Amino acid sequence: MITYTYLKDKVKEFLAATSLNIAEFLILLPAFVIAYQKLYPVEQTYAGKARQRQKGGGDKARIATMEDKLLFILVYEKTNPLQTMHGLEFGLSQPQANYWIHRLLPVLKEALADLKLSPEREPNQVAEHLVGKAEPPNMLLDGTERRRQRPKDESAQKTHYSGKKKAHTDKNIVLVNEHSGEVVYLGPTVEGKMHDKKAVQTSEPKLPTNATLGQDTGFQGYAPGNVITEQPKKSQKAKS
Repeated sequence: MITYTYLKDKVKEFLAATSLNIAEFLILLPAFVIAYQKLYPVEQTYAGKARQRQKGGGDKARIATMEDKLLFILVYEKTNPLQTMHGLEFGLSQPQANYWIHRLLPVLKEALADLKLSPEREPNQVAEHLVGKAEPPNMLLDGTERRRQRPKDESAQKTHYSGKKKAHTDKNIVLVNEHSGEVVYLGPTVEGKMHDKKAVQTSEPKLPTNATLGQDTGFQGYAPGNVITEQPKKSQKAKS
């Protein structure tokens, strides 16, 4: 069973499981605790009603500490597992895993927003989001796919089937600051079959004038007028 105590001294494994190192985890933890207390006050039940008896009665939670709660939701976000498998990793049943996922996702979102680490979701606000940043506006554009449950509807199966991944997926376009590694913009979720270029054209994120935009060949022909695009070209040897 995975716990914070077990994983905290395993540097490579911790990073692989959460995308954070220990120092970054400990920076996020206080904001996570504050967000949890804000969303779920001690004097209220999970349903938001006034608590009739003192907190702590009943069965003890399997992921009781705030460190384990944060670890649980970070691993879920990083690996995107089936709930059954995620529950097995933390000693929970599938219904218990489902409960904690839905309880902790809003907390993580609130904590990241409080630390100003959330990516911008409004395409027209991307340039404003970058105002005051110390790093120069050198961006990298890419499409990211994650597996999803196979839709029951036949037409939905076709639109979500990604030939590249050989699986049913959802896709998002991301803009990353080349220097800091910060995800500056997260585009809307679209079906996995959609081409990267078409996906970014559905939102058209507004970048600062003269920003540098690095992109791969999946965005061939995408060239916003106010930025400098950089795209690697395939060598003649690779084409032959």
